[in-house]
Order: sequence, then C-alpha cells, then structure tokens
Amino acid sequence: MRIYVNGKNIVITDAIKAYVKEKLGKVANHYDQITGIDVILSVVKNPAASDKHVAEVSCKLNSGVIHLEEAAESMYASIDLLADKLDRQVKKYKAKALYSDKTTIRNVDLEEEPVTEG
Repeated sequence: MRIYVNGKNIVITDAIKAYVKEKLGKVANHYDQITGIDVILSVVKNPAASDKHVAEVSCKLNSGVIHLEEAAESMYASIDLLADKLDRQVKKYKAKALYSDKTTIRNVDLEEEPVTEG
C-alpha cells in the first residue's frame, strides 16, 4: 500500500509526512483490500475562516473509493480527526463486504411436488 501526501498553500515537512503515514498506516491493518491512500493537506488563506487547516483523503480499495475531508485549527488536529473518521469508514466498509459475502443467495434447485387433485 502506498501513501502519497501533497500540499496546497503549505510546505509539507518531513515531520508532517511522517505523522500522516503513522496515523493513516494504522488503517491498513484493519482491511487488506486497500491499494492506496492519497492525502491532500491545505491551508485556507481567508482570515475570516475559523477552521483553516484542511485535510482530505481518498482511500482506494479494490472495489471502490472512500473520500473524506476534515478541517480544524491546526494541521495535526485535522489529521487526527481524518484518521479517526477514515478508520470508522473502513471498518464499516469491511463489515458490509463480509456480510454481503456471507449472505449471497445461491441457486438451489427445488423439485416441485406434483399437484394431486382428489
């Protein structure tokens, strides 16, 4: 699994990159169908905005994509919120996938009994 970290209006330092990989790397332990995680970290330059640090993630799975976004006062807080949210979503996705595999309806040949009148 690969984790790409990109930035908008922010310089991605090694510390931020390591923090993202540490937090989001734990999500891969829950589900082995994750093929890649793309993270975009950005800072809103508007002084009127309250939550200026935004973290977005696109988690690519074998059968779909989970896209999430979180905003907070600091970049580390937004990464923490994003990691928690992604963890919940991946667990939910895994539970649905396992449940649908178990409840697959199989074709069963039922013999019809002849109707007798009498």
